[in-house]
Amino acid sequence: MRAFRELTVWKKAHALTLGVFRATQRVKRGEFSGLVPQLRRAAASIPTNTAEGCGHFGQREFARFLQMAMASASELEYLLLLASELGMLSPHAYAALESQVKEVKRMLTSLIQRVRADVERQADEKRRFPPRELTAET
Repeated sequence: MRAFRELTVWKKAHALTLGVFRATQRVKRGEFSGLVPQLRRAAASIPTNTAEGCGHFGQREFARFLQMAMASASELEYLLLLASELGMLSPHAYAALESQVKEVKRMLTSLIQRVRADVERQADEKRRFPPRELTAET
């Protein structure tokens, strides 16, 4: 188990989520009514899945939740593009949020690769050095 608040990627994803919520605050009710909650859910899923993965034991589970965070980041990246092209986000807001989501995706990719490498290394060690059975002589 790890402390999610200590992960830089979680901090960046949390800041991105706050940015998405702030950017969509000014959208009038009824206008883009379906897109606002989708943007917010996709954004919030990134730090949420990262935090949830930190609460699980084992690297394999952690990697699985990081992968879900990556999928949400990709979803958010598209939804931001859609919101921009529909005129819901200003060009400045879109550029800032797009830059943040790309940075988070790069960080998630790097962390996923490191965690998966750890999982593989642990599996190799188990294959090379299987646990010994306890006998009366041990």
